Amino acid sequence: MSSKSTSRPDWQTYFFQIARLVASRSTCLRRQVGAVIVKDNRILSTGYNGTPAGITHCLERGCIRTERNIPSGERHELCRGLHAEQNAIIQAAYHGVSINGADIYCTNQPCIICSKMLINAGIRKIYISDSYPDELAEEMLKEANIPLICP
Repeated sequence: MSSKSTSRPDWQTYFFQIARLVASRSTCLRRQVGAVIVKDNRILSTGYNGTPAGITHCLERGCIRTERNIPSGERHELCRGLHAEQNAIIQAAYHGVSINGADIYCTNQPCIICSKMLINAGIRKIYISDSYPDELAEEMLKEANIPLICP
């Protein structure tokens, strides 16, 4: 047997790579986002942004946010899609998996709506690879003692 030197990614790199792969399933025309919920280095749930199951994808019908000239970061409720973090939380609940005490790896910083959901879901750390302009989200996460980690 030969001893080959292999380069294994560390856990953080590994989960960010998976989050980017998950994001590639997104059906959003504006931004592809992926999220991976992890506990003890085990994946509990994943999510990407897109419309609910059984609803026509924005890729097919177009983006109502673009049609209505809604800027990024505003009026989140005026969108046909769910955010990646929301879908990851929903998938865990759907399958009866507790995410209390878990960490989440996201391709983008969570918005205020997702941040509030992550706080109440018991997420303890949020790892992000890209920022997102949402000061209220940052403020509430700080108050909840949930670190926002951007390596």
